[in-house]
Amino acid sequence: MMDEVQPIFTISMAAELAGMHAQTLRQYDRLGLVCPQRTAGQSRRYSMRDVAQLREVAQLSSEGVSLEGISRVLELENQADILRKRVRELEIALADALLAQPGRRVFAAGSEGEVQTLRAGTRARRQTDIVVWRPYAG
Repeated sequence: MMDEVQPIFTISMAAELAGMHAQTLRQYDRLGLVCPQRTAGQSRRYSMRDVAQLREVAQLSSEGVSLEGISRVLELENQADILRKRVRELEIALADALLAQPGRRVFAAGSEGEVQTLRAGTRARRQTDIVVWRPYAG
């Protein structure tokens, strides 16, 4: 499986994948729209995520959005991605913390098959109702 942020594409490959000229990619890099990573020799290397952003820039541009507007859209999308990742991390940490608490894993099945959470050291209530079945003789 390929990592979407792994910088693997040269500028010519990224330009071809995005349907643009390499010079356009250089311009977007200078403007800070899509900034690829650099190799030790300062060559640009684009990731799949960078290529997707380049395609989005092209689409927004064709719809008449200014470069400043496109920059703002990309910035907000990047912030939203960061926040989504942070929420996932916090959800995992919360789930781990809840499972680590003593007594949190005690449960029983109810009469209808539902799961009932119990406190540690307590027992489930048993149903003691008596049901009499009489066949209908009619």
